[in-house]
Amino acid sequence: MLTDIEIAQNAKMLPIEEIAGKLGIGREWLQLYGDYKAKIRDGLLEHLKDRPDGKLVLVTAINPTPAGEGKTTVTVGLGQAMGRLGKKAVIALREPSLGPVMGVKGGAAGGGYAQVVPMEDINLHFTGDLHAVTAANNLLAAAIDNHIHHGNALGIDCRRILWKRAMDMNDRALRHITVGLGGKANGFPREDGFIISVASEVMAILCLAENLTDLKRRLGRIIIGYNMAGEPVTAGDLKVDGAMAVLLKDAIKPNLVQTLENTPCLMHGGPFANIAHGCNSLIATRTALKLGDYAITEAGFGADLGAEKFFDIKCRYGGLKPSAAVLVASVKALKYNGGVKKDQLACENLAALEAGIPNLKRHVDNIRKFGVPVIVAINRFPTDTPQEIELIREKCRSWGVESAVADVFARGGEGGLELARKLCDLIDREESDFKPVYDVNLPVKDKIERICTEIYGAGGVAYSSRALKDIKTIEEMGMGKLPICMAKTQFSLSDNPALLGAPSGFTITVNEVRLSAGAGFIVALTGDIMTMPGLPKDPAANHMDIDNEGRITGLF
Repeated sequence: MLTDIEIAQNAKMLPIEEIAGKLGIGREWLQLYGDYKAKIRDGLLEHLKDRPDGKLVLVTAINPTPAGEGKTTVTVGLGQAMGRLGKKAVIALREPSLGPVMGVKGGAAGGGYAQVVPMEDINLHFTGDLHAVTAANNLLAAAIDNHIHHGNALGIDCRRILWKRAMDMNDRALRHITVGLGGKANGFPREDGFIISVASEVMAILCLAENLTDLKRRLGRIIIGYNMAGEPVTAGDLKVDGAMAVLLKDAIKPNLVQTLENTPCLMHGGPFANIAHGCNSLIATRTALKLGDYAITEAGFGADLGAEKFFDIKCRYGGLKPSAAVLVASVKALKYNGGVKKDQLACENLAALEAGIPNLKRHVDNIRKFGVPVIVAINRFPTDTPQEIELIREKCRSWGVESAVADVFARGGEGGLELARKLCDLIDREESDFKPVYDVNLPVKDKIERICTEIYGAGGVAYSSRALKDIKTIEEMGMGKLPICMAKTQFSLSDNPALLGAPSGFTITVNEVRLSAGAGFIVALTGDIMTMPGLPKDPAANHMDIDNEGRITGLF
């Protein structure tokens, strides 16, 4: 059996100008990055403003497990299947971070015969967007310390600096550090730390900005800390918002690539869903809607995180109305939720599957709370038995939910035809009545509790004294009427990663609340969530290599 990278290396890609031509995009709108990648130049959305929008489809999933759900693989396979049905579909995905690529999660280009290519380029640096985000983030960090070193005219309180440095790699040793050591010439000693680049507010801003002007405005609103009088200090106050926008001038442009079956794909932005809002850029999604009859996008991790933030943050800011949601599940992942150990998941176990299916049901119910029609995609693995698949189908029928088997990993677009047909029928048959799950004008605590009780199934929310103080400060600043971005473990509906299935009545603990004024949301940190992951004992990087001919191996 070929590996993902071997399949990708054998792909017959079309020149990117031909992919653009399928969408009616002329060469003048492309900024080429070699033969198979291009950025879309500024102005295309304005050029297409009179073209009607296509149907917006969100692909989401149950809570992730070590068994795998295959959300991106299903997204890509669905787009390829739409093409086989003669539908004009455009896929819109996030870009991968080098941290997960070199760590344990993997890349973000799909798998098997449902991949986006050139896979190696996409997973390794791509067009440099994440590096630009890192540079802009660290320019602001450098400006803070430089300002203090040269007299601190803004009166920044060194004990209340919030802005962290960033890098696009998992490195636990950098979570908490001390900077400015070595004497007066090296700055003022203070505690600092690093976050992973995709957790930076700069990334969140890039993915929610309407255009370059809006990007610069949002960057200027970033609160880096407070002065001695307790007043917020911004990137605009430090006069580096313009330079940050300069570093991001190309990064704001969506990237055009293709699937193994030459379906157009826009890959742009990559905020983590367990920390940030987990969606690709608003610009890319809007572009996909103008270029295709169907825009198929995804949101990170399970529906409790990615889908909730897609609906409550991205759709709210972008004025988007999703037509349907595809909820990806796998037999293996549901058995894992039912208590089966990872090394036993290949064995048929209907009792464990039955015990794990409530996790799927909870996510189905949650999507319905947003008024969006939903279909369950059963991502097929070779060890799945007909009895196991039929059990999931039967449960879906009892809930009044359509389901389809997606065999896209093994068969590409052909394996997604059932899903594509049923999705199109669902969109034609059921009108979306989309609405966010909470009113942004509610107090901060009410919004947090609404998400925790309605979406997670919590019985209540507990707040640390720090979190209560944070909320009070945010509301006194007049910034309380912003959407909430929950930072929570992806592995459970609760804030305890070991609590699988569909728990209820538990208490969510909010430890800290941060204001992302530039992005335009309030981050509530729960449990033990970290903004700088670490590498596992046996990281994926240990298995990668390159030969004298430049051929890469071990990259999935």
